[in-house]
Amino acid sequence: MVVLRMQRFGRAHRPFYRIGAMDKRSPRNGRVIENLGWYDPCHTMGKDKPEYELKVDRLCYWMSVGAQPSDTVRDLLRKAGVEAKPGTPYTPAPMEAADS
Repeated sequence: MVVLRMQRFGRAHRPFYRIGAMDKRSPRNGRVIENLGWYDPCHTMGKDKPEYELKVDRLCYWMSVGAQPSDTVRDLLRKAGVEAKPGTPYTPAPMEAADS
């Protein structure tokens, strides 16, 4: 089973997390199938830098094929304005036709 969860990076008392799709049996900082974004809970760079960045289209794809987000990832998705409904089909954004 694939889960969407965080990997901890950074130094002591200054964590930084990457969000990834990984096998449920792999350890917290184990091998990921795909990196899907990052989250900085100690966001101190000022208001001009984002606190998190998510690849929303890929997160929606993984949830559509049955991946379960962790509670923290689900909260980040809610914060980004994405409803984390497992099992909803993935529909990519329509491509615009190129004028030739």
